[in-house]
Amino acid sequence: MKSKRRQVREGDTRQSGNEQVRREIQSFLRALHSYPEHFSKNPELSFEEHCSAMFQPKVDARRRA
Repeated sequence: MKSKRRQVREGDTRQSGNEQVRREIQSFLRALHSYPEHFSKNPELSFEEHCSAMFQPKVDARRRA
């Protein structure tokens, strides 16, 4: 019985990990798609800088106040 519980927990973790990877891939693809527009406005912006900015958590203005 314990082994079944362990398997379910491992499966849940794996699905959560897969979802996290999917979200990271989608974020990367959004950064890739939006980079040309940002680069045209700021040619000194590297893709790495742009991508890093996209991956940073958004800070809610209401939280800062």
